[in-house]
Amino acid sequence: MATGREIAQLCGVSVATVSRVFNQPETVNEETRSRVLRVARELDYRPNESARALSTKQSTMIGLVWDTDHRRPGWRHPYLQDVLIGLKSALSAHGYHLLMLATSGDAREVGASLADPVGYVNMTRRHHLGGLVLIDSGSDADAFATFAQSGVPCVALDVPLDGPRATYVTTDNFGGAREAVRHLVGLGHKRIAMITGPAGNQPSEARVAGYRQALLDAGLVPRDSYLVAGDFYRGSGTAAAQRLLALDEPPTAVFAASDEMAVGAVLAARAAGLSVPRDLALVGFDDIEVASVVEPALTTVAQDKPGFGVAAAKAIMAMITGGEREEPVVLPARLVVRGSCGAG
Repeated sequence: MATGREIAQLCGVSVATVSRVFNQPETVNEETRSRVLRVARELDYRPNESARALSTKQSTMIGLVWDTDHRRPGWRHPYLQDVLIGLKSALSAHGYHLLMLATSGDAREVGASLADPVGYVNMTRRHHLGGLVLIDSGSDADAFATFAQSGVPCVALDVPLDGPRATYVTTDNFGGAREAVRHLVGLGHKRIAMITGPAGNQPSEARVAGYRQALLDAGLVPRDSYLVAGDFYRGSGTAAAQRLLALDEPPTAVFAASDEMAVGAVLAARAAGLSVPRDLALVGFDDIEVASVVEPALTTVAQDKPGFGVAAAKAIMAMITGGEREEPVVLPARLVVRGSCGAG
């Protein structure tokens, strides 16, 4: 691939002029700019992003901080995959690039982990990254406060973040959960249990609050025995459903805080010789792809997963260019009724 110096020699201009064509095109006359761009295309020249960041003090690279590794299941969750697709697509459409920053294992060897968020802030400044998108695994949310106060543009996904240039994007988890449980109440169920997400996880706690509120609205008293914790993944849904079905007075309906756990509950019901939805009604949350193809198809609370990523991208780009904090974004949730609740 050609260098900037070679482009300059072929066009009869200085290296500084070539740099301005790509970094400050308005400062170069149209004839020279067109000639440089034509030669650059012919020789497949691409300006060095690091050098561009140094010269303009503004990078098109956005760091993604995600506290997970190959030993943890975060990368495999279909919900987050769809969010990342929306995030990457929106950033790419505006000339930004997403750079994954390791946050565990090898990262600790170089002195940067969520246990040491200052290391990441320093890394961001050293490499002139435009900002950070933060995804939390549930164990290091307190470290996000350091990012929020750093002055680096930051957008967190599903973790409340407040700082001079920090905000977050989330879904109306409370409202979505309340609507799901109200639907089950409307179908005549009074013994409604919930498989929750992990303790300390913000979306999980909001969904539990929505579940409780829907029961209270219907004059039903929430039972502690009907709340069983999971981790958003299928295996925990199966284990939680087995515990619920073993109760002296098992529930007739279960609201799971994720579709993965709801599918696990379907497997537990079948293993116990029960039919879904005849013997046990089920509602999930997320509306991942498997929800519409499992048998019976899963009633669920749909999140706008690509829209989630797009909203995060818009917020980070606005803070990079505007320099001020963006207001948090709360996306609506929508109940999708299928067969697993008995009303599809």
